[in-house]
Amino acid sequence: MFYWFLKFLALGPLLKLIFRPWAEGTENVPKEGAVILASNHLSYSDWLFMPLVIPRRVTFVAKAEYFEGSGLKGWLQKTFFSGAGQVPIDRTSGSAAAGAIKTQLRLLRDGEVCGIYPEGTRSHDGKLYRGRTGVARLALEAGVPVIPLAVIGTDVVAPPGKVFGRFARPGVRFGKPLDFSRYEGLQDDRYILRAITDEIMYEIMRLSDQEYVDLYAPDAKKRDQAREKEAAKQAAQEAARAESDEVWQEIRPQ
Repeated sequence: MFYWFLKFLALGPLLKLIFRPWAEGTENVPKEGAVILASNHLSYSDWLFMPLVIPRRVTFVAKAEYFEGSGLKGWLQKTFFSGAGQVPIDRTSGSAAAGAIKTQLRLLRDGEVCGIYPEGTRSHDGKLYRGRTGVARLALEAGVPVIPLAVIGTDVVAPPGKVFGRFARPGVRFGKPLDFSRYEGLQDDRYILRAITDEIMYEIMRLSDQEYVDLYAPDAKKRDQAREKEAAKQAAQEAARAESDEVWQEIRPQ
């Protein structure tokens, strides 16, 4: 209930008034029944804007630490994340990924809408990266459709590494539901999981118009950081050589 208070009486109307988010394809989201919303991930603000444009509650999983703080700060943090449609990952599982799937399965079996970011983390450069197969496993185990979607412009409002960038009107574009019931019982086949995930990522790419890179986002970020470091090193070396040449020109005999 607090979620609806937050959405309609507090944060939601303020965000709608200021940013006026637009939406396309909202008719593809069923009015009832379990479904997975699979989205690209450009900004920490994605989970704020996307649920605003549809009438149904969208639940995301979040780190359990967000719900375990003590004192007033802990209570406020827990209340905020709970009210904003986030639930803690089940920590009885062997890993965070397994815990997230277990939590989402429970929610889907209760008929809820689960939001998931197949890339696993925010894009550091606006490109779309390889999806993790958890979304495919979740779809097969729960037996529910996946709706691919693209958030657009949220990285302008809140770029990576910044609380706020500049004003823009973000949007959400929903694709048609993807039915993977033909793969029922194959949730342990890694080739099937990869094929399903790639199909979902292709639809997200088509909806978002992002450039697709067939690397996991953290690997791509490390690669780019290494390239930037090497480029900076080469630039420093070239500057040092140029300075040395200039000094030599000044002191050499005429």
